[in-house]
Amino acid sequence: MGKLLFTSESVTEGHPDKACDAFSDAILDSILAEDNEAHVACESLATKGLVVISGEVRTDANIDTEKVVKDTIREIGYNERNSGVDPSNIEVLSKLHSQSLEIAQGVDSKDLASQGAGDQGLMFGYACKETPELMPLPIQISHRLTEKLTQLRKDESLPWLRPDGKSQVSVAYENGKPVSIEKTVIATQHDDMIETYGSESNELKFVESEVINHVIKPVLDFYGYPYSENFIVNGTGRFVYGGPEADTGLTGRKIIVDTYGGYAPHGGGAFSGKDPSKVDRSATYMARYIAKNIVAADLAEHCEVQLSYGIGVAEPTSFYVKTNGTGKKDDESLTKIAREVFPLRPGEIVAHLDLKKPRYRKTAAYGHFGRELEEFTWEKTDMIDNLNSKL
Repeated sequence: MGKLLFTSESVTEGHPDKACDAFSDAILDSILAEDNEAHVACESLATKGLVVISGEVRTDANIDTEKVVKDTIREIGYNERNSGVDPSNIEVLSKLHSQSLEIAQGVDSKDLASQGAGDQGLMFGYACKETPELMPLPIQISHRLTEKLTQLRKDESLPWLRPDGKSQVSVAYENGKPVSIEKTVIATQHDDMIETYGSESNELKFVESEVINHVIKPVLDFYGYPYSENFIVNGTGRFVYGGPEADTGLTGRKIIVDTYGGYAPHGGGAFSGKDPSKVDRSATYMARYIAKNIVAADLAEHCEVQLSYGIGVAEPTSFYVKTNGTGKKDDESLTKIAREVFPLRPGEIVAHLDLKKPRYRKTAAYGHFGRELEEFTWEKTDMIDNLNSKL
């Protein structure tokens, strides 16, 4: 491959699109807590003074949508002082309605093996050995930077930080291997501090210094790659006005941030607000699980997995494992082995990964992959022995 630069980005939980993902997943979790057989497809929109919740739901649960949304706003950290967002005064308009019975008849089955997919679509999973979490380096560092911004805001180490923010990381590769971090970009919302520092330029110098020393360098140092101190912090010079008050947010608008930062293919389907009968979510999780276990088993350095489905049909319409020439066996053999080891029908995927329990609010920021939390069952590497037994 020679030399190239590859860039990925992340956004904080206070970014308007991520806030909407959080609303949708918080509503999903609240419903699953009462009814784990529920079918949910929940979309959110947030703008100045208003959150709109829409979508299709089939459930016996009775939840207070307005309370869930306002509690989530408070958890993210928006308040009147730091953003002009007063959760108690935000209008929440709920337009959830019943799921189509025509869809329901294709996905309802007590027999896991015959339960059909909730929609057609294609899904990808990926894993590689660039980081301990078996994720591409650019997206993994990008997530850890935004996560660090949030941590220092919430523990009040940097109390002037506000909830909205972004990161962007450019990694240099030589012959397919990461060798250095060439550029790091942070945009972070902050308090109005002109009165304290006397001018916008002095305020920016303070923000730059604090972010570089307390956010950027500690994260880059952790990953151990050489890096250029080519840092951009708040490139416009100032970032006081942010969040949904400044920019409308929508569920599902950060699907590349949610996955592999553009490093691997994406099927196009968003995750947040969807119960696991929707293969956009559950089959993408399974694809990551397969890829990660193959790499963790040292069967490949890189692994890409694709699944596809037709609505109401249990058997996938396609499945492959691709290792870009790094596999210990050829791709056709690894595809055959993976098909024998991993469940690929929607109902069996949900059962194997235990996806009907509330856990989705935590996925709404900092990546659905590369975070080894107990609830993230798709991140486990518990199928290594099963794979090796088929060699």
